[in-house]
Amino acid sequence: MRILVIDDDPAMTDLLKLLLQPTQAHILTANSGRDGLELARKHKPDIVLLDLMMPEMDGWEVCKAIRDFSNMPILVLSALDSPGTVAAALDAGADDYLIKPVPSGVLLAHINNLMRRTRLDPRVAPAS
Repeated sequence: MRILVIDDDPAMTDLLKLLLQPTQAHILTANSGRDGLELARKHKPDIVLLDLMMPEMDGWEVCKAIRDFSNMPILVLSALDSPGTVAAALDAGADDYLIKPVPSGVLLAHINNLMRRTRLDPRVAPAS
């Protein structure tokens, strides 16, 4: 499994990489929306963990851009917790939304849930 983490805070991408080690997944990280989008196109990860509040290209823009070329699951991880923000992220194409800080067990459960749903969806081709 390949997981792409996109967050402008290097400390957050490092922390998520550490938390995701038990999954034995290959973890890719990007500290800008543009770099994350490039990695998503190039490596076709099985799931994207995406922050919303980033300079230059924010998470909403990244989400919409990914949806232009892929149905890969997108899990938003954000400190923003207003219902309108959650709705806007889901409307932009996100599949799930968690509010930071999120317990590692909850994060892993949401990742597993999205991966189960993706494997059952014939529209999403498995990564090679």
